[in-house]
Amino acid sequence: MMGGSGSMFFGGGFMWIFWLLVIVVIVAAVKAIMAGNAPRGGRQKDSARSILEKRYARGEIDREEYQEKRRELED
Repeated sequence: MMGGSGSMFFGGGFMWIFWLLVIVVIVAAVKAIMAGNAPRGGRQKDSARSILEKRYARGEIDREEYQEKRRELED
């Protein structure tokens, strides 16, 4: 009779450890995936001024609009 309850304890005890490990692995995988999507230290987002200058250089906006938006950014 003791043997039956002893095996039940070990089966249940190890089972929750197994599921805990599964959860830890899933959380670690999600964190790794999310970290892969984050920008690297060397690649930072362009500043608003930099984007404005690129738009002006490509001819998307004219000189007046460029100057107006640059003044707004400086405020």
